[in-house]
Amino acid sequence: GINAEYMGGKRQVLIRPSSKVIIKFLRVMQKHEYIGDFEIIDNHRSNKIIVELNGRLNKTGVISPRYDISLGSIEKWVLNLLPSRQFGFIVLTTSKGIMDHEEAKKKNVGGKILGFFY
Repeated sequence: GINAEYMGGKRQVLIRPSSKVIIKFLRVMQKHEYIGDFEIIDNHRSNKIIVELNGRLNKTGVISPRYDISLGSIEKWVLNLLPSRQFGFIVLTTSKGIMDHEEAKKKNVGGKILGFFY
């Protein structure tokens, strides 16, 4: 599992272990300005990520197992996982890379669900 620890005044969170998938998930969150910058610390002792929080993120979750989501079922997952259609994103891993559900719809691809944030 992913271990996230709040540091100090909750302005930063430490995630470990780091992985390519987590980094891409964070990039999606960053693109939508739900988090600030993040730093990947990868030395012989540890591999972890320090994420700067900006106060916008309410909740993030990882979905396991990674269910297959067809293009047609994206909407159903949005309704189930997000508090409203107006904000938040579902993150998918697709044949065209890791992206949010809006981008998946634009690119006309389904995939496997990784998680969500809002």
